[in-house]
Amino acid sequence: MSQKFSALYFFGRPFSPIYSAIMRLRESFYLKGVKKRHKLGVPVISVGNLTMGGTGKTPVVGLLASVLLAKNRKPAIISRGYGGAAGEKVNVVSDGDRIFMNAMAAGDEPCFLAKNLPGVAVLTGVVRILPCRYAVEELGCDVLILDDGFQHMAVARDLDLVLFSAASLAGNSRVFPGGDLREPVNSLRRCNAFVITGITDSLKLRAEQFRELLNDKFPDKQVFFTTYEATAAHSLDGDHELELQELPPPLYAFCGIAQPELFKECLTQNDIPISGFRSLKDHQALTPSIIKMIEDQARNSNAKGIITTEKDMVKLQRSTFSLPCFSLKMTVTPDAVFKTFFQDWISTTFPSS
Repeated sequence: MSQKFSALYFFGRPFSPIYSAIMRLRESFYLKGVKKRHKLGVPVISVGNLTMGGTGKTPVVGLLASVLLAKNRKPAIISRGYGGAAGEKVNVVSDGDRIFMNAMAAGDEPCFLAKNLPGVAVLTGVVRILPCRYAVEELGCDVLILDDGFQHMAVARDLDLVLFSAASLAGNSRVFPGGDLREPVNSLRRCNAFVITGITDSLKLRAEQFRELLNDKFPDKQVFFTTYEATAAHSLDGDHELELQELPPPLYAFCGIAQPELFKECLTQNDIPISGFRSLKDHQALTPSIIKMIEDQARNSNAKGIITTEKDMVKLQRSTFSLPCFSLKMTVTPDAVFKTFFQDWISTTFPSS
């Protein structure tokens, strides 16, 4: 945790019980029917967090959508569109056939999903019931995936997955503003299962210990693991795929994600030499001044090129850098138990699949 957040949480700790009480009250309103939970007439999957920050939701959302598409379903991904400039009640990033918005309008994650999931509709909107309805009524989608949906209780769901990053788990286990949690721990009773993402050799023991804690507190819920693997690289200027060993060393690396240290660790684990590393804010807009700073630092470090994440790459144009620029292609792999669990859910939900 950064010193900035340590100080924020220290001074915010006295207010955590107040925020916790507000979130518990809000939850009770939905569960008791005081506030309406909308049903869409199609199955809804929620992929969300208990903690602040990134837990690898986007790759898991993409994985679920891919599996559903392979089962001849017509999924739509519904996101808030954080960081995107589009302000309509319903923003169609992609209808599954065509992409209508870039990362500046849609937000980096919806744009990334739209580009990497042909055949899958991607929509955004602050009041998510509206893009949900549009996806069903106008696009004919027969299953919805809520990206970052755990706290968005206004949309009823049939499968509720809560993710934890193996790198940060539950953080300091205190509720905001005294810690990393969006809600009290007991809110996890609402979900169906947990997924611990980004398992590596160095993090596996901590993840297994955390799984035991979850099993003790929530014995009725399964806990799954996923791993990430760097499988290739894509060039910005030619859209062609390279083997990792084909990348020109050294490279200057930058990213604007919630856990930049994981990207840096991934480069190291894959023997990709870097001459420097710059972490930006999560969802950071890549303005001309920031792009110039990155290229200047890359040149000063004698880099032969620049490398970033796939999520950051969607914010770049072909001519952004004069140096060659690449993104690291990551593949998410669920454990065998998670594969079986989701396949069984699909078979039960869609008997004809």
